[in-house]
Amino acid sequence: MRDTRPPSPAVIVGIDGSRSGTTAALWAVGEAVERDLPLRLVYAIDPPEEPATHEGRARALAVAETAVRMALVAVESTAKPVKIEVEILQGRPKDVLLEAARGAALICAGATGFKTLTAGGQVGSTAAALATWAHCPVAIIRSYDPSPRTPRAIIAEVDPSADSDIVLHRAIDEAILRKAPLIVVAAWRSTVTSNHDVSAVAEQNRLLAVELNRRLAETTRRHAGLVVQSAVVHGHLLEYLSCQARSAQLLVVGRRRTHGVAEIIGAAGFAALHEIDCSVLVCDSANSL
Repeated sequence: MRDTRPPSPAVIVGIDGSRSGTTAALWAVGEAVERDLPLRLVYAIDPPEEPATHEGRARALAVAETAVRMALVAVESTAKPVKIEVEILQGRPKDVLLEAARGAALICAGATGFKTLTAGGQVGSTAAALATWAHCPVAIIRSYDPSPRTPRAIIAEVDPSADSDIVLHRAIDEAILRKAPLIVVAAWRSTVTSNHDVSAVAEQNRLLAVELNRRLAETTRRHAGLVVQSAVVHGHLLEYLSCQARSAQLLVVGRRRTHGVAEIIGAAGFAALHEIDCSVLVCDSANSL
């Protein structure tokens, strides 16, 4: 009988031989150590379009082993106390990683790995599928700096969606782990008719700021050493991010955010996050561990 039990909890990293995949593995080390979980490197051997020969299968396996070995050496070079597991599996990367995500604490992928960029300049099928459907939080990683002079901020978006609380809690954890300041953003969009009503916009900004600061008061009390800022943005979150000038390292959003996660992983989101070299972590209150 086939074992249908989910795999043991781990921090999963999709490896494909790219530098981006190795960067994601390095970023994920701290996540695994903090949670006392293994770091599981997963490589998916994509089935060939034509029936594979023995030589073709051997070549594909050799490529996979080389890719995993490169990531393994990079992770071991950090000298951090992390347990490393390796899986080389047959199947399309999207399917393999979605299955691997079942029961995982987190799954990570490089922003430009797994042929993720389409001709339109947006995250492609593998990363988009993970961000949309994975049964755990998903991190799409653009860069990793082990010892920054001035840590760039963690940015959390809070909105009326059901994921808002888990987004805030996860962003706090990331800020503490990475010794970085936290910026909590409430972005809102007015209707076309009220868009140019300056007084109405100012009043809504004021009301949202009062509510946001009230909500953050408990956070600042519980984490006295954490630098927390709030920002109310009238307009698109991406417009706010584009003004950050590489001062943000990670954006934390909810999968069920009011304006949809596709806005973040689509062409506009990819361009804005690429411009400021910012990774993204997608959370879901239904499956966050």
